Amino acid sequence: MADLRLGPLLRYTDGSSATVWMETDGPCAAEVRCADGAGGSAQSFLIAGHHYALVPVTGLTAGTTTSYEVLLDGARVWPLPGSPFPPSVIHAPGPEGALRVAFGSCRWAAPPAGGDDPAGPDALDALATRLAADPDGERPHVLLLLGDQVYADETSDATQRWLAERRDTKKPPGSGVADYEEYTHLYYESWLDPRIRWLLSTVPSFMIFDDHDVIDDWNTSASWLADMRATDWWQERLLSGLMSYWVHQHLGNLSHDELAADPVYEAVRAASDGTGVLREFTARADADAATVRWSYRRDFGRVRLVMVDSRAARVLEEKDRAMLDPGEEAWLREQITDRGEGYDHLLLGTSLPWLLPDLVHNAEGWNAALCRGERGERWARLGEKLRRAADLEHWSAFPESFAGLADLIAEAGSGPGAPATVCVLSGDVHHAYIAEPSWITGPGPDSRVVQLVCSPVHNSVPLSMRLAFRLGWSRAARGLGRLLARHGRLARPPVGWRKTDGPWFGNQLMTLTLRGRSARLRLEHAKPRQGAEPRLTTLLDSELSR
Repeated sequence: MADLRLGPLLRYTDGSSATVWMETDGPCAAEVRCADGAGGSAQSFLIAGHHYALVPVTGLTAGTTTSYEVLLDGARVWPLPGSPFPPSVIHAPGPEGALRVAFGSCRWAAPPAGGDDPAGPDALDALATRLAADPDGERPHVLLLLGDQVYADETSDATQRWLAERRDTKKPPGSGVADYEEYTHLYYESWLDPRIRWLLSTVPSFMIFDDHDVIDDWNTSASWLADMRATDWWQERLLSGLMSYWVHQHLGNLSHDELAADPVYEAVRAASDGTGVLREFTARADADAATVRWSYRRDFGRVRLVMVDSRAARVLEEKDRAMLDPGEEAWLREQITDRGEGYDHLLLGTSLPWLLPDLVHNAEGWNAALCRGERGERWARLGEKLRRAADLEHWSAFPESFAGLADLIAEAGSGPGAPATVCVLSGDVHHAYIAEPSWITGPGPDSRVVQLVCSPVHNSVPLSMRLAFRLGWSRAARGLGRLLARHGRLARPPVGWRKTDGPWFGNQLMTLTLRGRSARLRLEHAKPRQGAEPRLTTLLDSELSR
């Protein structure tokens, strides 16, 4: 009899349907049964020796919540026997009422050594503890994980010991993961934490990758990529990373209709072993990123989420450098400007912040100008070394893309039917802050526009980086940034901006509560408690909408 190996994860959810993802320890028929009679079933599929199922649940009633159980070949495997947690539930959002969207990024899942967690208390663990203690209390309707769900290049001591038992870690890629099997180990380490496992079974989640899901500074430049492709281990790392992302994260982002129309998913399920199909697909994605779209759009009533791939969709050639290739840029414009029946709030999810501290923004633009030869070949070589050493590869390192996003946001937030808010949701930089732009050219959008950065969920940031990010917003830093911009002959950006709150450091989550045309933001930190599980403490609770 088959049993659960990982999961279940509650993923895509709307007013009448949902998907539940799981890994099993053998081939089986997976079934989800809901207490209200809704449910669904699916046959497992095979990838690299691992069996997975994505069960489409139908028959849900909008505005209701129902508990569910998972059966494999007719035998119940979830909830786990003797589970200390409340029943897992599916909430089908209705057209009315508030929508609560929790978000964050960067969760390093290494288990504490001897009870001591060097990264501090995990914000998702703290959220799970609160929800489990009060299952009928307030909970997020959606959890957005904005990148670095696993760390393929920064593994825990326990994982490194496991890697050393299966290969020589003195040879590249060393203590980083090398293949699909090693990627699955990272997901086990992350998602088998009992509280996280229960949390992800009962709160719908949507995800997007960032660099550490593959490697630090993934796709930072064309010369970086050429250097990586010259190694004898990079191709397997990349293809395995994309394959595991497709299985563990991407599939759950898709609606039932999108899954039914996906030829890769259809081919994988039809094959006795889908490994070859998926490997061929990811090889095409590596050869030509424009042939694949990892970005997606979700509408929650009158709230629109557009999650943007700001890693794999890049154009890296210096003369054409862009955060998004032309096809991806056109798709993004269509999702934002096609208002249909209208939406009250626009959430733009991008793992990398759009608005950074002034000094960092100008340093990245200056560096991009040097790398494309604005100051000659010697400066270009120096610029590339600096770009890699200092991680200068956010939106501001792609000046035309930065300006293009500003123009698109202004268009989305202007005119009849404009949303009340446009919120750019990001992570990556291991601290949290709020920044608000103002348009230099033209009156700017009617919507209130804010950059909301929340990171990490569970990680740390050295003191040197804390000081750098605090100083980056200072008047002196702005002056230095202007000097760099002048040296790089940078065009003036279409927006200026200011930090309105933060920075905050520590493990944290932000939650947006959207009701009609109002928006409220809460920032919570995970705080340790002597002899007890960590708890979330509110640091900010403020109204966003005008």
